[in-house]
Amino acid sequence: MKHTIIVLSFLLTACTSAQINQALSDANKMMTGEKPLTTAEVGEGLKEALIKGISNGSDIVSQVDGYFKNPEIKIPFPPDVKKVENSLRQLGLGSEVDRFVMTLNRGAEEAAKEAKPIFISAIRQMTIEDAWGILKGDSVAATQYLQRTTTAQLKEKFAPVVQNALDKVNATKYYSDIVNRYNNIPLVQKVNPDLNDYATDKAIEGLFTMIAKEEKNIRQDPLARTTDLLKRVFGSINK
Repeated sequence: MKHTIIVLSFLLTACTSAQINQALSDANKMMTGEKPLTTAEVGEGLKEALIKGISNGSDIVSQVDGYFKNPEIKIPFPPDVKKVENSLRQLGLGSEVDRFVMTLNRGAEEAAKEAKPIFISAIRQMTIEDAWGILKGDSVAATQYLQRTTTAQLKEKFAPVVQNALDKVNATKYYSDIVNRYNNIPLVQKVNPDLNDYATDKAIEGLFTMIAKEEKNIRQDPLARTTDLLKRVFGSINK
């Protein structure tokens, strides 16, 4: 099994399918009693793990209070206009600010229901070489890969989903009311930041946070590997 670990470590630096296949051929000669992993199994295993993480993460955050009562991902009042929140609270309008923050998170929760197919489509594009590098990476290597390579595309597709969700729960209206109240205060510098852009970024950030937790769980906890493929792929790096 030590030989297997050496071969798998080599695969971290492999850049082509030919190199990976050669390493697998060597592994076949070294291993006894257990069928070695194929390139296809590793690729499908990583995709399956990410899809499982996205499914679980999306299901968790799309529930009522999935964002709002989770301190790890709760979306606060936009920090770029913190002065708006502070000024309104000083004027006794804190309840309106709190109502907006709640609806902002409700919008993210609503949007998360539509996130799963968008993320899964991005995962399907992962290459075999990407998968091998991720397999021996750190505890959130797959999530980091997905975040690095798909965030721009995801944001473009997710933005209208978030906008519809914010409108549905009246977050957009409450935000406009708050900004208008602030802008009517004498002598203040008027503000009008893009709420949808902020909410989209924070919603995606929250989803990645939950996906990373699921990935860690699959890597560290054998019981979280609910299919034979996950057991084989992630079990190979724990031996």
